[in-house]
Amino acid sequence: MMKAKKTNGSALEKNLATLARRAREASRVLASLGTAKKNEVLRAMGSALVRHMDSILEANRKDVALAVKNGLPRAFIERLTLNETRVGEMAKSLTEVADLEDPVGGQIKAWSRPNGLSISKVRVPIGVILVIYESRPNVTSDCIGLCFKSGNAVILRGGSDAIKSNTAVFGILRRVVKSAGVPAEVINLVGTTDRRAVDKLLQMDQQINLVMPRGGEALIREVRDKSKIPVIKHYKGVCHIFVDKSADAAMARRIVLNAKVQRPGVCNAVETLLVHQDIAGSFLPGMIEALREARVEIRGCLRARRIVPRLARATEADWHAEYLDLILSVKVVNDIRRAIEHINHYGSSHSDAIITRDKESAELFLKDVDSACVYVNASTRFTDGYQFGLGAEIGISTDRLHARGPMGLEELTTYKYEIRGTGQVRE
Repeated sequence: MMKAKKTNGSALEKNLATLARRAREASRVLASLGTAKKNEVLRAMGSALVRHMDSILEANRKDVALAVKNGLPRAFIERLTLNETRVGEMAKSLTEVADLEDPVGGQIKAWSRPNGLSISKVRVPIGVILVIYESRPNVTSDCIGLCFKSGNAVILRGGSDAIKSNTAVFGILRRVVKSAGVPAEVINLVGTTDRRAVDKLLQMDQQINLVMPRGGEALIREVRDKSKIPVIKHYKGVCHIFVDKSADAAMARRIVLNAKVQRPGVCNAVETLLVHQDIAGSFLPGMIEALREARVEIRGCLRARRIVPRLARATEADWHAEYLDLILSVKVVNDIRRAIEHINHYGSSHSDAIITRDKESAELFLKDVDSACVYVNASTRFTDGYQFGLGAEIGISTDRLHARGPMGLEELTTYKYEIRGTGQVRE
């Protein structure tokens, strides 16, 4: 691990090049490590986080205190903050990854050719993965666990606001790796806060195989523009819920409240509520009252404002907005087709839901909404690797290649072809 200090340009580049080279070398050892050994190390990692919880929380308190002093937004501080429950969840995630099937070496497909060649398509690790992320210390352990199980070395570059928390978690997990006799360089943390470190890492396409940026849209676009390495992107989560004319009103209220209020500062929280015009008059007053009681600021279209007076006016920018806060835009639409058009135009291809009792409407929504995760009668808050049974996630991709939605173990592998012959030559 690099020291958390600034260095001159040449020294920084040399240190990073050494880190990337050692990660590459270690990845080859990890790629051939047996499943039983990987699972043993992962369970030891989970136990170590619980055992050293006090030191993690102490480091996190320092990060949070500085964030508060610097006047950072409430949603940012909420994502940064750890407590016993969250550290427990981090530990549980590691042990659950250990319980999942190992994708490495798994056969995707096998067939034989007329000339007798036997061909298999099998899963293999990607190699070295660079994860650039902001403010969430749980990402440190989640990414380490998933990359370790899938046979990939990982280089982590967290935000400066979480440097003490990330360093504490990383140090605990790296000691576990070392004590297990596995090369320590299979997990790496860039400890310097020098912003030039990211620029230099993004040029190391000979050592690093994939970049995963996790953070705000500005960070992701910067990484995309500067990287010589393939990037899997998640720009933002502009998530929608459409309440259809046949919806169960009580169910709809419960789902909308959960999707907006349960944890508003995350990418799978709902940002826009669409309501069918046939039920808007009966549904919106009670729904908005419940949201206001939960301290949600409502910004409505003209039709919504006619139904519920004294709503703030929604602007064009609101339909594009990822608020990550207790703010919700509301629009009345003519029918399901208009709802789908709105989602496909303004959404970010992340997570969108319909509340309906009509099977045809449900199937149309599932088919025509162009998002990574499309729900019927459920909260968008379930878009999460842990909730999907993936153990954890390294990110949620809104790309189409090579992964989409929550990225678990399988999405952290590529494949190769193994061809077995008996002396065949091509004529």
